[in-house]
Amino acid sequence: MDAHTLELLEFDKVREWLAGYAASSLGRELARQVEPGTDAAFIRAELARVTEMADALGEGQGPPLGGLHDVRLLVRRAAIGAMLTAEQLLQVGDTLNCTGHVYRYRMRLPVRYQRLIDLLTPVEDLGTVARTISGCIDPRSHVLDLASPELGQTRRKLAELDERVQAKIRRLLRDPEVRKALRFPNATVSGEHPVLPVAINFRHKIPGVVHRTSSTGETVYIEPAEVASLGAERVYLKAEEDKEVRRVLRRLSGEVGRVARNLTLAIDTIARLDLVTAKARLSRDFSMTAPDIAAARQLWLRDARHPLLDSMFRQQNVATENGQTKQVVPIDVRLGHGFNLLVITGPNTGGKTVTLKTTGLLCLMVQSGLHIPAGAGSAVPVFRHILADIGDEQSLEQSLSTFSSHVSRIAGIFQQADESSLILLDELGAGTDPTEGAALGRAILDQLDRLGCLAMVTTHLGDLKTYAFANERAENAAVEFDIETLKPTYRLHIGQFGMSNALQIARRLKLPRGLLRRARHYLKRRQRRGPDLAQLQQKREEAEKAREQALLARHEAERQQEEYRQKVSALEKEAEQAAALREARSRLQPGDAVHVPRFDKVGRIVRIDHKKNAAVVSVGLGQWQVGIDEVIPTQ
Repeated sequence: MDAHTLELLEFDKVREWLAGYAASSLGRELARQVEPGTDAAFIRAELARVTEMADALGEGQGPPLGGLHDVRLLVRRAAIGAMLTAEQLLQVGDTLNCTGHVYRYRMRLPVRYQRLIDLLTPVEDLGTVARTISGCIDPRSHVLDLASPELGQTRRKLAELDERVQAKIRRLLRDPEVRKALRFPNATVSGEHPVLPVAINFRHKIPGVVHRTSSTGETVYIEPAEVASLGAERVYLKAEEDKEVRRVLRRLSGEVGRVARNLTLAIDTIARLDLVTAKARLSRDFSMTAPDIAAARQLWLRDARHPLLDSMFRQQNVATENGQTKQVVPIDVRLGHGFNLLVITGPNTGGKTVTLKTTGLLCLMVQSGLHIPAGAGSAVPVFRHILADIGDEQSLEQSLSTFSSHVSRIAGIFQQADESSLILLDELGAGTDPTEGAALGRAILDQLDRLGCLAMVTTHLGDLKTYAFANERAENAAVEFDIETLKPTYRLHIGQFGMSNALQIARRLKLPRGLLRRARHYLKRRQRRGPDLAQLQQKREEAEKAREQALLARHEAERQQEEYRQKVSALEKEAEQAAALREARSRLQPGDAVHVPRFDKVGRIVRIDHKKNAAVVSVGLGQWQVGIDEVIPTQ
């Protein structure tokens, strides 16, 4: 997709907006990498997944994504035999637990969420490895004594040795001769060595090793000789402890390495789940819908809103003059339904540019697998290119004027465009002499017509308003302007062309009546030379209304037909899955693993009686009698 168009339509802001809804760093990373695609089948599938997730969220069935970390590099290191630290193993353990939660989440999902179930199929319950890690390392990253018998034995020896040292220190502190030599009556620690604070004058009264001296030089810290003799033994035991801790960490790292492939696949899958969930949360927050992906080159956006404007108004809580919260005015846009070119006219600040940006951005969002802020029944084709020239882009680096910059951009657009493109051009023919600009604008419209692409252009030039009257593949549209309030309403009317309303505005602004009479005289004289635009517009409006009614009727019929097809398909799939589940239950034998929804755990069959439809299942530390129809085979 054209990078300049993505920038003009502010697609990066949509990416960041989406990333804010992700629950993990992995999901945020994927959200910032979202790109519009051109594979219609993939786009349809992704939109359907987001729809299923939005429905699941509405039913309180959000996915359990807590504990997910990007530990893929750590897992790769473990797979090649590297030793992970205790902190790293805890992170991996959190992620392993997450796989178990997601696995059980998939098992709980109703069959109507088949696309989500298919997405999560690669995720296995790796929680047993997580439990092995948590059984050896506590939440503070301390390797527990229970991690291995050797470690527990070594630490017991260390504890006994430390107790002997403390006993000797306490005995020394009770000795009157020793107490005379101390600066204060307590022992302290220097590094890992217990020391006594001895006055410098009594240095030779207490034999031992001097570890440090006070800043004043009046106190020396001595490890008594009878305590120091135990130091060598303690150093040895500490080395044994460290060696055993490393052995435990290597063993746990090896456990992670053995499930590295499955864990990496699960992490990638759960990251995709996080992205789908972020899309669904965004959709629910802003009342978005999934449009149909049109097989033909037909675009129909119903009640479409610009998503970033919608978000901005909500965040700023912008109020209108009557005190109500300001909202984006929805628009209806159609292309490919009887016409391929839409020429939009109207006053400045009337919403022409916003119409272009809304259309382009919503098409980009759809091709990125996102729902859009538009009404049900909207349909969007898959475009190979979306190409835009919007706004004043004077190029200082290339010493180009605004007009030259636009012409240069349009030339680049024509080099890329084909019949599968959507082209958006703002202020066609502006920035130069109106007569020459209109001639150039007509030529550009002719070229767009020859390409056979879908295109929307905005213009102020009156001569371009009549283009659609001479070309059946083009249509006019106008943004509405309220003469009473002298403000735009931002509504788009297809089949009309925008009037400048200059004389009405001038009358409301109290220009002299004589001046206005002369202006009307000049206008009538000019209009007599040209076609009767009012009659032409009336006929186009009538034709457009008839076309819109026909489209609505056809859409309603297609919608009802699709609903019926989906219901039949869902019933058939549910019947197939029920039959497969009954078949799998009929083959269950003692020792088989099953998921027990009542306990939300996986257990094993101990005994089973198919005639009585009963089974005894071992779950956790107990055995439970359940109906065979209460268990789900896991293999």
